[in-house]
Amino acid sequence: MYEQMTENRMYRSMRGVTLLELMIVVVVIGVLTSIAYPSYRDAAARAKRNEARAALLQIATNQERFYLNNNTYSGNLADMGVNATTETGTYAIAIDNVSANNFRATATYLKADAEAGKCANFTVWGDGTRSSAPLTDCWSRTR
Repeated sequence: MYEQMTENRMYRSMRGVTLLELMIVVVVIGVLTSIAYPSYRDAAARAKRNEARAALLQIATNQERFYLNNNTYSGNLADMGVNATTETGTYAIAIDNVSANNFRATATYLKADAEAGKCANFTVWGDGTRSSAPLTDCWSRTR
């Protein structure tokens, strides 16, 4: 009799996970994912925007150096030490409207997703003016 009770206890402790317990775990994981994923997407989008802004500010700095040496601005990205796209390939970088006294550098978003409706274009001019479109506050840290 004692052996049979011990054997029954052993089988009860080895039964495994019930369907209800498994469903609770799935629901908890779903709730955590629904909270974390949007935050992750926002952080990734901010990182890509920062990458575009950094490339444009590097161009502006290097344009001033180029101007000091040549008395004109350059329309060549190679002269500025910048590639035609950001490191992640998210924004295309271009220099246009170049004259002896001014330039315009732009970063254009290359993908067709929700970010394209927020901060698709960044621009910096030779006089230091910055702009973004379609939203105008993309140069701030909060966006």
